[in-house]
Amino acid sequence: MNNRDEFVARFGGVFEHSPWIAERAVDNGRIAEPLVAEAVHQALCTEFRAASPDERMGVLRAHPDLAGKLAIAGGLTEESKSEQAGAGLDRLSADEHARFTELNTRYMRGFGFPFIIAVKGHDKDSILAAFETRVGNDAETEFATACAEVEKIAGFRIHALLAEG
Repeated sequence: MNNRDEFVARFGGVFEHSPWIAERAVDNGRIAEPLVAEAVHQALCTEFRAASPDERMGVLRAHPDLAGKLAIAGGLTEESKSEQAGAGLDRLSADEHARFTELNTRYMRGFGFPFIIAVKGHDKDSILAAFETRVGNDAETEFATACAEVEKIAGFRIHALLAEG
């Protein structure tokens, strides 16, 4: 793409609050016309994987808690709000919300970033099952798992952006 600013404006948010990934993809010559979802996704994932562990941790920490305080306060990005609603996380019972809150707290305490899962194709029960399994992972495994989930989320977002034209 010829216009760096235009590309970053369009794709800078596919990795939550991390436009530097799109900037680096353009700056490193990884973006070419015509924009094809798989190629854009690969370019952005290449930059994410090349980032330092601290930078990748920053991307993980930029994600909201699932069904957490930001969702209740209406502070999610439009993408996150839509994704969480699509999985039914905006319609939890009081008991379900309490369970998510408890798991969010345990997970954050254990790993230092929120639980991240690409919710497309999941419902609240499958997300809760994954949450309960992954909260027991070791730090290295969970960091790798969360990074892979972030890449899946980015892929879904890129496909949606390019389908919109």
